[in-house]
Amino acid sequence: MKYIDEYRDKDKVSVLVDEIKKRSTKPITLMEVCGGHTMSIQKFGIPFLLPENIKLISGPGCPVCVTDRKYIDQAIAYSRMPNTIIATYGDLIRVPGSSSSLENERAIGRDIRVVYSILDAIKIAEDNLNKRLIFLGIGFETTTPATAIGILTAKKKALTNFFVYSAHKIMPPAMAALIDEEVKIDAYIGPGHVSVITGTNIYNFIPQKYGLGIVIAGFEPTDLLQSILMLVKQCETVKPRVEIQYGRAVTSQGNRIAQNKVKEVFEARDDWWRGLGVLANSGLAIKEKYARYDAEKSFEVEVEPIKKEKGCICGSVLKGIAKPIECKLFAKACTPMDPVGPCMVSSEGACHAYYKYRDLN
Repeated sequence: MKYIDEYRDKDKVSVLVDEIKKRSTKPITLMEVCGGHTMSIQKFGIPFLLPENIKLISGPGCPVCVTDRKYIDQAIAYSRMPNTIIATYGDLIRVPGSSSSLENERAIGRDIRVVYSILDAIKIAEDNLNKRLIFLGIGFETTTPATAIGILTAKKKALTNFFVYSAHKIMPPAMAALIDEEVKIDAYIGPGHVSVITGTNIYNFIPQKYGLGIVIAGFEPTDLLQSILMLVKQCETVKPRVEIQYGRAVTSQGNRIAQNKVKEVFEARDDWWRGLGVLANSGLAIKEKYARYDAEKSFEVEVEPIKKEKGCICGSVLKGIAKPIECKLFAKACTPMDPVGPCMVSSEGACHAYYKYRDLN
């Protein structure tokens, strides 16, 4: 198939649904750990096409959602420094901090700019040499190579006013932590965009150590249904393994050039995940050789005491032990226009996806 309409063809969808129903006899719980999958699953009503014995749950697939509130508070503190520009991707700007948000700070005059690429941030730094620019580096393996390239570009251009505040994370430790905490998962719908960069070999420990299967899936209805069918076959035959459904983009080795850029600039560190706490070697810090571009090492700011979101169950949603609709705030006190927690802010957040497509399902 070459065109998007083929991946949404009603007849192909019906064939896959019928085959799933034919093959599936056991109760199984499948978790997706990609925000793009969460959005697609709700948009296309995938859960309502499946037999009752197959349960889909969302995991920590949204980088904005799993990020510590302290990160937002510190970014806000940076924005309040004189002669400072904050550059960020759009999702982050509306995430509530303890008493403010980047959006609110911008409304009262802080220089906070939404960019589509870290190279946009580089250009802003070049055009404002009398100011410091701090780029908010957030995301999983998908966006980390771009941040690495940004730092390398700043070095090549000898920019002295460009900095990165890193909240980059890697997915495998979180996937392992969910199993270790005995969250009910029979198999993973593996992240597509992440795996384009990393390849699939990083997931080999899941069937080897835990006896769970994983299929790397694309984002269209037939992609997701074919991936679910592949996992059903694994579960029915008790033969867990790593498989690739999203073969038009993913390989076992991944993008070696991107991987090498990340290894050049970043190193593993322990990091905090919403719902999971601190996970060993799950975050990425800027290496000492590039420390002059590290905002954390370059600036000391006073950060206000963290205030938790009252009534928000985002942590439980990210662990797959609660659905957004189980939250008392959902679609009431918490909406995309006035979010209480980060899961309602990002387009990849489970709460946002459930809210946006609730009338379709």
